[in-house]
Amino acid sequence: MTWHWRLEDPSGSTLDPAAVGVEVPEEDNQGDAESWLGENWRELLDNGVATVTLFDGDRKVYGMGLAEA
Repeated sequence: MTWHWRLEDPSGSTLDPAAVGVEVPEEDNQGDAESWLGENWRELLDNGVATVTLFDGDRKVYGMGLAEA
């Protein structure tokens, strides 16, 4: 499976990554996906992303607010 983040606005609606100026990579493992978020969360927050949800393929793993990161 591939690991990836879903980006959400303050209302919980899904954001198109291109609309906030990023490309969300599909990673081979959870650690790489979490590292990407660790490197990019401030930029995402500054561009209107309020929460993110990590998926392993179609399976939701967890979600978190970026202001809490």
